[in-house]
Amino acid sequence: MDLVPALEEPLKKVLGPATAKVMAEHLGLHTVGDLLHHYPRRYEERGQLTHLADLPMDEHVTVVAQVADARLHTFASAKAPRGKGQRLEVTITDGSGRLQLVFFGAGVHKPHKELLPGTRAMFAGKVSVFNRRVQLAHPAYELLRGDAEETVETWAGALIPIYPATAKLESWKIGKALQTVLPSAQEAVDPLPESLRAGRGLVGLPEALLKIHRPHTKADVEDARARLKWDEAFVLQVALARRRHADAQLPAVARRPKPDGLLTAFDDRLPFTLTEGQRKVSAEIFTDLATEHPMHRLLQGEVGSGKTMVALRAMLAVVDAGGQAAMLAPTEVLAQQHHRSVTEMMGELAEGGMLGGAETATKVVLLTGSMGAAARRHALLDLATGEAGLVIGTHALIEDKVKFHDLGLVVVDEQHRFGVEQRDALRGKGKQPPHLLVMTATPIPRTVAMTVFGDLETSVLDQLPAGRSPIASHVVPAADKPHFLARAWERVREEVEGGHQAYVVCPRIGDEEDDPKKAGRKKSPEDEAERRPPLAVLDIAEQLAAGPLRGLRVEVLHGRMQPDDKDAVMRRFAAGEVDVLVATTVIEVGVNVPNATAMVIMDADRFGVSQLHQLRGRVGRGSAPGLCLLVTEMPEASPARQRLTAVASTLDGFELSRIDLEQRREGDVLGQAQSGTRSSLRMLAVIDDEEIIAEAREEAAGIVAADPELTGLPGLRTALEALLDEEREQYLEKG
Repeated sequence: MDLVPALEEPLKKVLGPATAKVMAEHLGLHTVGDLLHHYPRRYEERGQLTHLADLPMDEHVTVVAQVADARLHTFASAKAPRGKGQRLEVTITDGSGRLQLVFFGAGVHKPHKELLPGTRAMFAGKVSVFNRRVQLAHPAYELLRGDAEETVETWAGALIPIYPATAKLESWKIGKALQTVLPSAQEAVDPLPESLRAGRGLVGLPEALLKIHRPHTKADVEDARARLKWDEAFVLQVALARRRHADAQLPAVARRPKPDGLLTAFDDRLPFTLTEGQRKVSAEIFTDLATEHPMHRLLQGEVGSGKTMVALRAMLAVVDAGGQAAMLAPTEVLAQQHHRSVTEMMGELAEGGMLGGAETATKVVLLTGSMGAAARRHALLDLATGEAGLVIGTHALIEDKVKFHDLGLVVVDEQHRFGVEQRDALRGKGKQPPHLLVMTATPIPRTVAMTVFGDLETSVLDQLPAGRSPIASHVVPAADKPHFLARAWERVREEVEGGHQAYVVCPRIGDEEDDPKKAGRKKSPEDEAERRPPLAVLDIAEQLAAGPLRGLRVEVLHGRMQPDDKDAVMRRFAAGEVDVLVATTVIEVGVNVPNATAMVIMDADRFGVSQLHQLRGRVGRGSAPGLCLLVTEMPEASPARQRLTAVASTLDGFELSRIDLEQRREGDVLGQAQSGTRSSLRMLAVIDDEEIIAEAREEAAGIVAADPELTGLPGLRTALEALLDEEREQYLEKG
């Protein structure tokens, strides 16, 4: 019988089924190895206490503090009408601040006996506010006793590790579980090649795991972190390098446009000249298309920098060369819009096989999930015969039924909604792998591009086409200065009177069910702003039409409308028959109405930085200057307000994406890019560790070039399999 390697041992064998179940369900930890890689979030020193003064609201926290006083109150309530209700209030302090703990009912007896003034303990619970005071209700706690033996056993070392925990499993319980499995760390197989480790003075993996979980000094923590960051960066970069290496071995059909074909005819009818940036990026793409390996390129462009134009020219070049090109959009609305704008830009060149079509013309078909059966059959036939050179669609393009005559290029719009597996599925539709161009309008800092899209070459469009106007952005503090909001609506009226149109964006639709449980409670004014539901499209549209925008043509647009209704509203807005469009973020991507000059974003603090930047890019698309007003009730000093000020102060998407990354945890950014699941990065901070990522990329490329199968590096192969398994699982979950 095979012995299971120590790190693959299931946790339920080692820790017992109950603890293992919570770890699997709440933390995604299944094996001893998973638990060893669940690193502390920070460390508390015994003598120093965490700052009670800056606890985050609504988060699960662990604090080390001393009991200052404890009082037992009795009160009458519905359950205990005779004044027999009991409430224990314990005040704890850490020198920086005080915090109230509350226990009720039968839960008061044990803490009443144990939490005596002067007692030190670790407390864990969810931070909430009651009567304007911060408190932890029914926290779990673990006493820090002075008796030598227990302290040494349980809290070895002077630094107490605080783990990312959940309500079901406190940090110290995770710590105790780790003490149980820590001896297995000795058997961890090291993924880093010996030469790389020695060259950079990194400690071995077993030592790093011991030091991260049981550090004696801060230097131990630094050593361990430096080493574990390298592991993550290197293993990820090796995976990407191998993907690049494998792609480079694939054959592809070189696609060179005909000298006087469709592309030339299209360029001749353009009413404007391409920007320098568009020409440069097009040249890079055409060079790639002319090679016999599939192109894999990421095209990043600021909102409105003309990415669609660059992509369309690449698609036409492929049609010229006898192939077909497919553009994949994340939503039906976007696919329909791309289809409309492409057929408009091409004019008679899109009327292949029809009366009045130009002789070089081709057909442009749309393929989405909600099409009628007849239209769909027709579209599929045009693709199979090669009659349609261009197809624009949603995920429906990936289905098995879709057959191409000769697929030469796939353009994917808004990459982060699209996984590697889906790219591969579409790629399988060609006789040979088609070329691939991925477009994103969310500027991505270089390191994130290296980490998330490391298998793609990158092109950047950073100048706006001539005639695009600057956008002025301002924060409107509705709570501090209500007259600013009134002025915002006046500005919207002025724009409309000047012959322009405006958007009003809200975070919510407004037809959701209200939660009756939440309605009855009385709240403090601070709570009001913090906790009131986000403003909704349907409510705001009604208020505006009856109030500050009375007499203007106001319509609504949101994701729950029928596709045809959405389309009809967008068409009326584009045709200038609607003055003000009150919408959710469905307008975030791809809507192009050059006459829309103003945008008011309600509850702007509830949107992310890059989302605000995307939304703002919808105005100022014509020759008139754009105006974007960010309405918020957040107080001036709050992080939310600082974020809005940052957005208002710059139009540079790359600068904003850095700010965004620094403010959120990377996990979110990578998680989103890696298809919305937990990021595989636990130690690496993408912005701060730029150097490590760049060096790891170089090392990885060298190692893969010399030994693509990694035959000489069994440890690295094992780590890679684990990483790829996790990725594979993510795709399966995403399905």
